[in-house]
Amino acid sequence: MSGKTILVWFRNVLRIHDNEILFEAARKAGKVLPVYCFDPFYFKTTSSGLQKTGNIRARFLLESVADLRENLRKLGSELIVRTGNPAEVILQLAQQYQVSEVYHHREVAFEETEISEAVETALWKIRLNLKHFIGHTLYHKEDLPFPIKDIPDSFATFRKKVERDSGVRPCIETLKYIETPGIADAGDIPSLADLGLAEHHIDPRADFVYQGGETSALEQMHQYIDHLQPVPKNSKHVSENPSRLSAWISMGCLSQRMVYHEMMKHTNGTHASGSPLILELLWRDYFRFMFKKYGKQFFNAEGFKSEAPEQADNQNELFEQWKNGRTGEPFIDAAMHELNATGYISNYKRQVVAACLVNAIKADWTKGAAYFEEKLIDYSPASNWGNWAFVAGVANDTRDNRYFTGVKQADNPETESGFISTWLPEIDDSSSLVAVGPV
Repeated sequence: MSGKTILVWFRNVLRIHDNEILFEAARKAGKVLPVYCFDPFYFKTTSSGLQKTGNIRARFLLESVADLRENLRKLGSELIVRTGNPAEVILQLAQQYQVSEVYHHREVAFEETEISEAVETALWKIRLNLKHFIGHTLYHKEDLPFPIKDIPDSFATFRKKVERDSGVRPCIETLKYIETPGIADAGDIPSLADLGLAEHHIDPRADFVYQGGETSALEQMHQYIDHLQPVPKNSKHVSENPSRLSAWISMGCLSQRMVYHEMMKHTNGTHASGSPLILELLWRDYFRFMFKKYGKQFFNAEGFKSEAPEQADNQNELFEQWKNGRTGEPFIDAAMHELNATGYISNYKRQVVAACLVNAIKADWTKGAAYFEEKLIDYSPASNWGNWAFVAGVANDTRDNRYFTGVKQADNPETESGFISTWLPEIDDSSSLVAVGPV
């Protein structure tokens, strides 16, 4: 172990377990400097009037950073917290603590990669290296049976080849102690008000309450897996209830590899075609790799097609009705009320309300994706924008749309939801909506 100091820049991997950059920094340096930076970019209001991060996900983030700090302190370390432009913050801390190198996890969406590039450029001016690691996927990029440029556009083909020819790496060892330089000012974790956001009060109708952080993530994972029914070794079907792990996975509070290996132990290795949870992890991998392959194309209204889907002349008015749950369609409105109040709706509801916006309302699907970006507690760029592109029919391989049409609808959802409005506005004939089925 050398006497140098490595700065570990936490971004969207807010955990101690299965954290390669933390482990490698501790192995290669005498001291590790953990840093989290609240970037004002993610808390601004966009030109469309939407927030990049709504107060529900922001609260979850604040809780996750606080939990990360507490877990680092248990290892004898500390988390420096700052608010500002990462290119300026990381550079200043690197100089202050005489850092030899900076580690971080690589992102794939263009806004996130541009931030990384800005930090890399700033550090290079003082001859410091920003080293990139991969920490968000189930399958490591280097273990795929094809290079990124040759990844199959079809999810079915991608899944078949990956499950057949690749393996999931074991989890990285969890550290027991971290040596950290003396820190005079660790910094305070901001409040929602500090970030320019309103306070969030938990809606009493919510059937699940998320608490941010690795500690809660591991508790939820074990509670979920422990209640799965064991299956025989030769069985290929596992019955599962919703895991509710998506928010922690998206924030990096929970490792996908950890979930996979715990699932494998519990189900005797019968994950391949039976587990909805493992299937969702594969979809996450697929979209991340597609974003790595195609860059900004998933963010364009026309996607991979020659033109965008048809748009109504009064789409702005209809979009406002949709996002506020005032379309007049009980199921759509209930789902949007639930999203707005809790930051979460099921995958099935996401597909239905997205199909409504695209096919019935005929609004720009990128507005819907941007609204989900603001509201979803489990938002991640690749999964969100990739899913919306598929629903809009502009994805790179729309044959995989069968995935978005095979979700079983709950019995009488329009009468069972606690989020049904007791009052719905009258909608004139020119803007009335047709019934929307599964997509």
